[in-house]
Amino acid sequence: MCRSIKTLREPYAESVTEADVRAAALQYVRKISGFRAPAAHNAEAFETAVDRVAAATQELLDTLVVRGGRTG
Repeated sequence: MCRSIKTLREPYAESVTEADVRAAALQYVRKISGFRAPAAHNAEAFETAVDRVAAATQELLDTLVVRGGRTG
């Protein structure tokens, strides 16, 4: 998939910032849409997608349970 998206859960990442989550979401949306930067008429849809993917990513990271220990 996207080589620039890194694993954001322990033990692969000690601390994950909101910026890390947003950067991963941005890379995902870029890959899926095929746009590095959308045209003006697609900018709102692009940003909405990044926001939603970031929120879903954060929710996932907050609720994952890894080998009996909660990561979030």
